[in-house]
Amino acid sequence: MKISTKGEYGIRAMLELARRHGDGYIQSTDIASVRHIPENYLYQLLITLRKAGLIRSRRGPQGGHMLARVPERITLAEVVIALEGPLEPVTCVQDGVVEDCSFFGQCVVRDVWQRITDATYNILNETTFAELTRKEAEVRADEQQA
Repeated sequence: MKISTKGEYGIRAMLELARRHGDGYIQSTDIASVRHIPENYLYQLLITLRKAGLIRSRRGPQGGHMLARVPERITLAEVVIALEGPLEPVTCVQDGVVEDCSFFGQCVVRDVWQRITDATYNILNETTFAELTRKEAEVRADEQQA
């Protein structure tokens, strides 16, 4: 699995919304500026994240974007899947696809791909945006002390 620019920028946007959780709606221009994301690209990512149920958006002068749930209840897996699609490195380990493979039942590598998929999912699913924002705050504090 390789995270594209879309995934990277989307994760950055979610980090900013998690960092500012409880501050109300955050305007996309603020997110773009703080996280160095092109505004036009960010707009498309925010639509995807909203459709996935990860953020809420409101139009108007008091509008903007906010997390749909508390950062403790949003995982990195949810965001990566919403932006990048399935985590599986090959289609034969995707749900409902295995029987479509002409090598099903005799492929010795499929189990490796499944283990990689499971490990990746477990790591991403155990990582919440609350944890990421705490780590980010620690890194920033360390940088200021140096």
